[in-house]
Amino acid sequence: MALVCRVIPCLDVAAGRVVKGVNFENLRDMGDPVELAREYFAQGADELTFLDVTATVDERSTTYDVVQRTAEQVFIPLTVGGGIRSAEDVARLQGVGADKVGVNSAAIARPALIDEIADRFGAQVLVLSLDVKRSASHSGFVVTTHGGRTETTLDALDWAREAIERGAGELLVNSIDADGTKAGFDLELIALMREISSVPVIASGGAGSAAHFAPAVAAGADAVLAASVFHSGSLTIGAVKAAMEADGIPVRT
Repeated sequence: MALVCRVIPCLDVAAGRVVKGVNFENLRDMGDPVELAREYFAQGADELTFLDVTATVDERSTTYDVVQRTAEQVFIPLTVGGGIRSAEDVARLQGVGADKVGVNSAAIARPALIDEIADRFGAQVLVLSLDVKRSASHSGFVVTTHGGRTETTLDALDWAREAIERGAGELLVNSIDADGTKAGFDLELIALMREISSVPVIASGGAGSAAHFAPAVAAGADAVLAASVFHSGSLTIGAVKAAMEADGIPVRT
């Protein structure tokens, strides 16, 4: 586990606006990504994650101009995901300010994409984004694609292992079942991923209060990611870090 736990706001972007829903459905407008990024940077976010949640569904590339305008406003690591299908897409994103990239659907369709990105840019650039649902089969969890809309038969733990072997440098583990519910992170899922992972695990999906973050770290997360609780203003980065620190978890202040 990392010496210091990272707190990462997530900007789920569609048509140039930050959106949020419940279980990846009924998306509603939450604001301008550049303004929110600037605010989270000021609050002390350790990193930012920018996910173009409709790029794969719409079969288009990530919105590069929004990424560039966001990167110009923050001076912390920026991870960008959505619509990345080639190493050239990664090069272009780095050119507009992305530090890391998240891959999901395209890597499932063509696993060699992970090797290609890791070989060219290094594992530290590559985040495997897993949108995971509970299932009666396999380990109890399967991977979904297209922003959680399409369920695969791919076991989540098996896929994570393969991706790490191919060169993924981090796992962004998002529970579709918990996403947007504000009922807390899926601690079982986090613990299972921690057991099989030799790389950092980022927990995502379900944060509803400052008290929800420490249990995710205790379950094995190296970083915690949230969206709606920050976008709505119900929590600040500082409040989350203060709660984690009170529970004995080291954070950057």
